[in-house]
Amino acid sequence: MFRKVLKFLSSMKFAIILLVILALACAAGSFLSQHQSYEWYASRYSERTAAVIYALALDDVYHSIWFLILTAVLCCNLLFCNLLRFKPIFQKTKDFSNPKSMNLSLENSVDFSGNPCYVFKRLRFPAPIETELDGKTVLFSQKNRIGLWGAWICHLGILLLILGFTLGQMTRLEYAVYGVSGQTKPIADTNYLLTIDDFQIGLNEDDAVSQYSASLTVREIDSGETQSAQVSVNYPASLFGYQFYQNSTGWAADVSVLKNGILLQEEILCAGEYFTIEDLPELAVCFNAFYPDFVMIEGKGPATASGKLVNPAYLYSIYYGEEILGMNALFSGEVITIDDYEIQFSNPRNYTVIQIKSDRFTPLALLGGIITMIGLFLAFYLQPKRLLSIPNGNRFSFIGQSRRDGPIFCEELSAAVNEARNVPPLS
Repeated sequence: MFRKVLKFLSSMKFAIILLVILALACAAGSFLSQHQSYEWYASRYSERTAAVIYALALDDVYHSIWFLILTAVLCCNLLFCNLLRFKPIFQKTKDFSNPKSMNLSLENSVDFSGNPCYVFKRLRFPAPIETELDGKTVLFSQKNRIGLWGAWICHLGILLLILGFTLGQMTRLEYAVYGVSGQTKPIADTNYLLTIDDFQIGLNEDDAVSQYSASLTVREIDSGETQSAQVSVNYPASLFGYQFYQNSTGWAADVSVLKNGILLQEEILCAGEYFTIEDLPELAVCFNAFYPDFVMIEGKGPATASGKLVNPAYLYSIYYGEEILGMNALFSGEVITIDDYEIQFSNPRNYTVIQIKSDRFTPLALLGGIITMIGLFLAFYLQPKRLLSIPNGNRFSFIGQSRRDGPIFCEELSAAVNEARNVPPLS
């Protein structure tokens, strides 16, 4: 009973079941936005759906206990499968070079009188060797024996690929830094500072965006060491072991706060950010959105007619504690007045979003992918074949064997023999 269970747990059937379940889980993780609150899912779907998402841990699929258990079981399945198959494949590889292991039935053999070496050469076999078989001196050759390991190597690659992906998902670090040209910001809880030296938006002749690119400098706080690079969409850079990606862009603006006519505070805000007044923390200013060419569409609200700075407007909201004091669109030169404070928005410009990732197991996943491709190549393109020539008086009988394309190989053998009939026989 135990052997049957072990055999099933290490079988391809069980592996396929696990792969289907994991594929569905990955699809769910791609479809559902991850790491959101219960309220966020309930507002977009329903209370019942949100409850199901949280109950099945679909809000964080790749770190859920059941996903990790399934992945571990699949890895064990592939590992046991490879371990159990190693000895039989090794023995089969060894036997493949021994003509005694061939089926010597002459039912599918091809007879002819001529030069047998030409047949081997025509079928692109290595030069045959002479060996004794049943008291006769026969010619034997084999090729692509390594193809017997194709499936085994493919399984090994898949195992490494899954391990690399899973460990990477569990341990990878990911940050995002928003900023405009000239700004320096910390990279979350790391020991690094990111300076956005420059940010450019490339335009085509029709003013359509062709590329986003940013010049970055990263400085390690303790040592002061710096590294610089240029990043753009689809062209990341590697600095201090982190990968830096040009993710997206948006609008930012300078916000000035005056108290009784004296400059109190200056901030650079990206759309969606806010700050509190220094000497009145209960008062917060939020920069909601920016419209380069402001228009009001009836029934829809504010919008922009174009991407050019024609009629710029800043959508803002003011909070005092948890109470909203006001929300409106502010045009260039206009000022928000709240008691002794004056708030003004100016200098609209594009900010960049730099995505930063660190995945120590990417090389393992890459190695697994390469090994998988090698295994597939061996399994499908290097078909193990062997050919035996048995003398029978002045004639020779050829017996061929191929692991997969047996009928095709038989046709090739017949064609090679027919061609060999026109070659002078051995002297």
